[in-house]
Amino acid sequence: MSFMEKWDKAFESRDRDALSELLDDDFVFVRHQSGSEMTKEEMLNMWTSDGPKPDVNNLRIIYENEDILVTHRFIDFPSGDKEAVMGVMLLKNGKGIRMETGATPMPS
Repeated sequence: MSFMEKWDKAFESRDRDALSELLDDDFVFVRHQSGSEMTKEEMLNMWTSDGPKPDVNNLRIIYENEDILVTHRFIDFPSGDKEAVMGVMLLKNGKGIRMETGATPMPS
């Protein structure tokens, strides 16, 4: 099973343990809005919260190998905002080590 298949399954089910296993302890997420960084623990808290979950549509894997995963998707947020999101995750020893996104607001 590819990294993306494992990631998608864990992300969709909000499985904190499975997501944690897929991320290196030094994982960093770089926010596209501000350039600020979030730690593994901060991201796990956000991704596995009980709050409303955004809808992910038209997920495409642009490229994946043992070093990098590049995806594109459309996200509909509970707020009504919609974005086209390009995601890049650097992989190390089968785990995510760094993730950055770039997003373009989409008309409603």
